[in-house]
Amino acid sequence: MDLSRQKMTTLYHEMLRIRMVQLKIDSLYLQDEMKTPIHLCIGQEAVAVGVCAALKQDDYISSNHRGHGHYLAKGGELKALIAELHGKKTGCSKGYGGSMHLVDVSVGHLGSSSIVGGGISIGTGLGLAIKMKNSNQVSAVFFGDGAADEGVFYESLNFAMLKRLPVIYILENNQWSVYSHVSARQVGENIFHFAPSDLLSSKRIDGNNVLSVYETTCQAVKRARNGLGPSFIECETYRICGHAGCRAQEQIGYRDPGDVKAWLEKCPVAKFEKILLDEGILTENEKSAMEQRIESEIEEAFSFALKSPFPTEHEVFNYLFCE
Repeated sequence: MDLSRQKMTTLYHEMLRIRMVQLKIDSLYLQDEMKTPIHLCIGQEAVAVGVCAALKQDDYISSNHRGHGHYLAKGGELKALIAELHGKKTGCSKGYGGSMHLVDVSVGHLGSSSIVGGGISIGTGLGLAIKMKNSNQVSAVFFGDGAADEGVFYESLNFAMLKRLPVIYILENNQWSVYSHVSARQVGENIFHFAPSDLLSSKRIDGNNVLSVYETTCQAVKRARNGLGPSFIECETYRICGHAGCRAQEQIGYRDPGDVKAWLEKCPVAKFEKILLDEGILTENEKSAMEQRIESEIEEAFSFALKSPFPTEHEVFNYLFCE
C-alpha cells in the first residue's frame, strides 16, 4: 500500500502518543491519585492505531479492559481519559467508569467492557443495527486471546456470518490471559479461525507492524461496506507489562525473561520509527518536536484531571437504569 508521508507520520504520532500516555500513567500510578485498576497496552499500540486509522469517525468500535489505546486511536479526548482515571466528573464516563469503562459516542467509541469477551456481542449487535439502518458503517470489535476462549465469540461470529454483518473481529493475541499463556488454553493454533471465504475473511498478521494492520483492516472495511460480511483478523503481539497495575506491581516468575526480551526487540513503536528515520520520512528534529508536543499535551491533561471536581454525593445515583 502506497501511503503518503503525512499518513505515515500520523500513524507514528498516534502510536507514540499512546505509548507516552501509558508510560506517564505507569510512572504516577503508585501516587494513588488514580483509584481505578489499570491495564496498560504497552507493546500493542500498532493494533489500535492501524485499525482505527482505517475507520471513519462514525464507524463503531467496541473495546475491552485494556482499551486506552483503542480510545485514543479512535479520537477520544485525552483530558477526558485522564480525568476518568482519576474518577472526576469531567471524565469521559463522568467518573463512574474508570479505566475499564471508557466511552466517547461522538467519535464512535460506544464503550469498553470489563467483562472478558463482553464487548464481542455488543460489537456484533452494533453490526446488526448498522445493517438494519442500511447506514454503510462498520463495527470493529477489539478483544484478546483470553476472550477467544469464551463461547460468546463463537456465537457472535456465527451470527455475523449468518446475517453477513459489517463486523470486523480484531483479536489482539498478546499471548497471555492474566498469568495463563495461550498455549495452556488453546490446542495447536485453533485461535486462528477459518471459514469459507464467502462467509468470513480470515487472516493472521504481525500485530506489531502498523502498516500490515492498517492495510489488512482497510481490506476488511471495504468488504464490510460492500455488504460481503464479517472479517476476522488475528494480530500477533505481546503484552509487555503485567496483567494489571503499573510495572512496579508486576508479578514475576510466570514469564520467561528471554521471551519478554525478544518481544521488546519487536517493539512496534521503535520498529516503525526506524523505518521512518531510515527512509527520510521523519527526521530526528521532527521526532523530538513531536515528543515535546505530546509531553505538553499529557502534562496539561493530568493537570486538568487533578483540578477537576469529583462527582458529588447527591450524584451517586445518576445514569442508573431502573424500571
